[in-house]
Amino acid sequence: MAPQDKNTPPPLPEPLRVAVADSHTHLDMQDGTVDEALAKAASVGVTTVVQVGCDLAGSRWAAETAAAHDSVHATVALHPNEAPRIVLGDPDGWSRQGAREPGGDSALDEALAEIDRLAALPHVRGVGETGLDHFRTGPDGMAAQEASFRAHIEIAKRHGKALVIHDREAHDDVLRILREEGAPDRVVFHCYSGDAEMAGVCAAAGYFMSFAGNVTFKNAQPLRDALAVAPPELVLVETDAPFLTPAPYRGRANAPYLIPVTLRAMGGVRGMTEDALATAVAANTARAFGY
Repeated sequence: MAPQDKNTPPPLPEPLRVAVADSHTHLDMQDGTVDEALAKAASVGVTTVVQVGCDLAGSRWAAETAAAHDSVHATVALHPNEAPRIVLGDPDGWSRQGAREPGGDSALDEALAEIDRLAALPHVRGVGETGLDHFRTGPDGMAAQEASFRAHIEIAKRHGKALVIHDREAHDDVLRILREEGAPDRVVFHCYSGDAEMAGVCAAAGYFMSFAGNVTFKNAQPLRDALAVAPPELVLVETDAPFLTPAPYRGRANAPYLIPVTLRAMGGVRGMTEDALATAVAANTARAFGY
């Protein structure tokens, strides 16, 4: 692929005949307006999106955007990598806020109180993405990350909202904390990254597994093995846009309109027709997020 192609948006896929939802997207990190993104998605049969918050500003934006658009539902949270930044500071300015001073546990408590307030809003359908990230957070940040995760579980349960999990290289600890705290009625493993064995554990617990564009990557056979055994009533599809663009467009910006590419690949893995999988995924997403 020529380097200039990286900046060219992938073409519109053939429209789905059965409308589906993108269960996890970040419209605030994508180019263009919300209206443009939603129209482009709807033109190929992606008629609903779940806009996911990762920090206070993003969670407020998600709630406001869902209030303004019928086809958008919001989730609100402090991302697992955000909690340690609030407590310990962020001298490198990795996050969107730039460099930050340490705020300590009291700053985390204040931020969680704001997430709690947002989670009560009717158009906020979930609490997430929360969870654990052992890839980006070092040992010094683990306590803040875990405290934040446990608090989000409590918030989700109290408001009766779905819990959206970010689990990066932390499968056992995420599952353990869900057991210890008692999981909410509806749990979604966003960008499911476990293997077939973990899919069995999630299925037994009734957790939804949302598959992203990385299920199409060459090296992702364990993900395809997991998808093959996941119960069809617990499978969702997502973009995590602008990240994780499905093959053959890997490396270019992802967007909700590319859901059909991933869904068709998933149908191939499962041996399900496109329409059957789309019908299941649409019903599952509505059930997971209570809309």
